[in-house]
Amino acid sequence: MKIDAHHHCWRYTSEEFGWIDDSMAAIRRNYYPADLAPLLAAAGVDGTVAVEARQSVEETLQLLEHSHRHSFIKGVVGWVPLADPKVGHLLDQLLEDKMLKGVRHVLQGEPDSYMALPAFNAGLSAVAARGLSYDLLVKAPQLPAAIALVDRHPNLPFVLDHIAKPVVAGPPPAEWRRDLAELARRPNVCCKFSGVVTEVPGYAWTPELLWPYFDVTLEAFGADRLMFGSDWPVCLVASEYAQWYRFIESCVTGLTGNERELVLGGTATRFYRLSP
Repeated sequence: MKIDAHHHCWRYTSEEFGWIDDSMAAIRRNYYPADLAPLLAAAGVDGTVAVEARQSVEETLQLLEHSHRHSFIKGVVGWVPLADPKVGHLLDQLLEDKMLKGVRHVLQGEPDSYMALPAFNAGLSAVAARGLSYDLLVKAPQLPAAIALVDRHPNLPFVLDHIAKPVVAGPPPAEWRRDLAELARRPNVCCKFSGVVTEVPGYAWTPELLWPYFDVTLEAFGADRLMFGSDWPVCLVASEYAQWYRFIESCVTGLTGNERELVLGGTATRFYRLSP
């Protein structure tokens, strides 16, 4: 299967989506699975992983409902209150739906010290104990703290979202390259090449600008721990879906057939335990 490992669906409200600032005003509207379906079909993408975008259990339940109504959604990464001592009970309830594959808490909006909180780490231990994965959303300066977090949970499968959001304004920054390679030394960590176009100042991206970032990420993780995602509809402020997918295809052109299959779907299928 070709798998888009990262997209969202939402009913927009300004209160719940305050992170959509004026530069992203074009996506201040509703986006549902039915809006994505024709884009996937045109690109030849077989399935997706829907990821939380507003940090609520209500949204997690909505995404799970979407996954039963739209067969292309093969898995859901939801949100739970990881620092709540009762989170294990909530996870057990949610796991009655086998479409829940992982959870995410948006760490890019938290201080680095949050990653060391005992309650948060206890929640991650509860996630690991239930065979789920964790989507790691941090920015590039947070990578050292993220590495320390991963080291506390060697049995929890992590996937780094959006290559840690380096500012893409020229050649890959040395600090990001160093920290990404260090994180990649942990065998329980995969990476999504996604959310990159929106890290380009002014959204003025070109394939030539982004290819080196893909190459660095591929070198660090290898094809067997790398997956692509669209970050739709967030990507729409900088790129149409078809344009982004064509770029991803250009990135994998020089790889072996097996490596292409891994990046375009095999890694995501394995990591998230997806079924056809």
